[in-house]
Amino acid sequence: MEVGFCGPGLMGAPMIRHLLRAGHTVHVWNRTRDKAEALAKDGAKVASTPAALADSAELIFLCVSDAAAVEQVVFDPQHGIATAAQGAAGNARVRRIVDHSSIAPSATRGFAQRAAAARIGWVDAPVSGGVAGATAGTLAVMAGGAAADVEAATPVIRAYAARVTHMGDAGAGQTAKLCNQSIVTATVAAIAEAVSLAQRSGIDAARLTEALAGGWADSVLLQTFVPRMTSSGATPIGAMRTFQKDVDTIAAAAYETGTPMPVAGTVQQVLRLAAAMGLADADFSAFVDVLQPGKRR
Repeated sequence: MEVGFCGPGLMGAPMIRHLLRAGHTVHVWNRTRDKAEALAKDGAKVASTPAALADSAELIFLCVSDAAAVEQVVFDPQHGIATAAQGAAGNARVRRIVDHSSIAPSATRGFAQRAAAARIGWVDAPVSGGVAGATAGTLAVMAGGAAADVEAATPVIRAYAARVTHMGDAGAGQTAKLCNQSIVTATVAAIAEAVSLAQRSGIDAARLTEALAGGWADSVLLQTFVPRMTSSGATPIGAMRTFQKDVDTIAAAAYETGTPMPVAGTVQQVLRLAAAMGLADADFSAFVDVLQPGKRR
């Protein structure tokens, strides 16, 4: 199948490589063209604008930073995907957009309505599993949208995902991702507190992974972040500003739905403190640096 992909970043690039290995033709666009051209050696075709994807592919994937980026890529008056489809007199190939970005459910519902005016189905499909999951092709995808659109996109998504779960109408996938991020961010913050307590108590915090293995506190996050918080030099897997964006979105959804989320609120304040300390671009493991500002790794 010919597909389009906007946003070959830390997550998007390995997802694109899986699509290529699965035999799909992938047309790639990125605001920073170098990132798109880096995938040409893997067989990707570089597009000059998002609008060009509308003529090349029936299915277009997005994996961009935030709702503003999604809106620009899809609805820009000159180069947007939907703009091109509306102006193509029915000749555009694009039929569906799958948005892997993590944005607010309310924004997703608005985008889905606007896309429908251009005869484009919208699937919000945020992912979980991080860079490691994208590289291994084992991502978990939470999907929202019409059942027919989710079913049509699922066989292609399975090139890089172990599981696709249809959660409901447009916005439901994003809500599920917020639930995921509320658990992830709170857990990473708790791991940072545990590491800090261990270090201040004079024990080897790096051994927590071994000591807690198999117990209730054990998890993929524990095994991932204790080593990252107790040593230096690891390749970054994401920036603290991404967590802050997600937790701010969680707070907005909690307000809209009247949901008490005191733990998420506390994590939000820790992330704001991290940004004030100049750690917005630091790796996710920098939670521990917020708790021990005088002991940078």
